[in-house]
Amino acid sequence: MVTKLGVIFLNISLLLSVMPAWAHHSFAAEFDVNKVLKLRGTVTKMDWVNPHVWVHLDVKNADGSVVGWMIECGSPNALLRRGFNKSSLPVGTELFIEAFQAKDGTNLGNAQNVTLADGKKIFLGSSDDGAAPSPGK
Repeated sequence: MVTKLGVIFLNISLLLSVMPAWAHHSFAAEFDVNKVLKLRGTVTKMDWVNPHVWVHLDVKNADGSVVGWMIECGSPNALLRRGFNKSSLPVGTELFIEAFQAKDGTNLGNAQNVTLADGKKIFLGSSDDGAAPSPGK
């Protein structure tokens, strides 16, 4: 009985130790370098969480309808090292984002460059996401 419980405990421990690896993904697994996005919108929210920062954006379509987008950025630590912090994009900030769209076609993108209304550019992508150079480079 003790041996059986030990084996069960060991298996559960091993399973739990690899779960964080399942949660992370590679760029190529989720995003398509051939689906380049150029979005102009307004920040509605920013999630400053590991492993990636997320910027939520409302984008107005040509017909006037508004569509929500989620843009994945680099890690909080990588962005902090570039001088970007959780208060850098307050709600209501207007942005132009160059990104790569999710392979499944959903309103999900992986950020590369962000241009603020004053023309300032910020690189929000991961330091090495395996993607092609961002559009315009």
